[in-house]
Amino acid sequence: MSQKYIAYYRVSTQQQGQSGLGIDAQRAAVNAFVSSSASELITEFIEVESGKRTKRPKLSAAISECQAKGAILLIAKLDRLARNVHFISGLLESGVRFTALDMPTADRFMLHVYAAMAEEEGRRISERTKAALAAAKARGVRLGANGAKLAKHHKLTANANARVHGPLINRLHAEEGLSYRAISEYLNKAQILSPAGAQWHPTSVYRVVNRFRQIAVNAI
Repeated sequence: MSQKYIAYYRVSTQQQGQSGLGIDAQRAAVNAFVSSSASELITEFIEVESGKRTKRPKLSAAISECQAKGAILLIAKLDRLARNVHFISGLLESGVRFTALDMPTADRFMLHVYAAMAEEEGRRISERTKAALAAAKARGVRLGANGAKLAKHHKLTANANARVHGPLINRLHAEEGLSYRAISEYLNKAQILSPAGAQWHPTSVYRVVNRFRQIAVNAI
């Protein structure tokens, strides 16, 4: 029985999506892969996205279709998308198998690494934002509204981090019985950075998995 695949393509602008620019190359790569592996391509989904957009309805639809059909998600172009925390957390939480044609060695472990890299960049942006707000406050600018927005941003970032690292940490702690210290040592040895962009400690492991479990409870 041949393996079933569902293709996911993405382009960066509406104009590019309408013209087909970029799609042809992705589709050609997918067709070549499917033909060489004697597999079956069930259907395809095309995402037209802007650079700052985090919601990807076509990706969600592709994942749902993979779950329903027992298919593997075939990502034609992963590259920068691998460093998007929202994308990574959604893909990891879905549990679907995937293959990335432009990054054939990418697996769930590597996505954790890419997530850590994304978090590091997010931390740097946060630090620059704090510095800018502090400078504005020193000039006498009122920061009430901005402070509330910043707090909301931090909460969303923390939740995204928990969704990325939480499943792995929760499994190591709940199913394999590792202590928070043992988990921190495991993550450090795997060179996975903490949400702060540094090494893991038992306290940071606890904070992430605790938030992950709170999110799970609130979702019930």
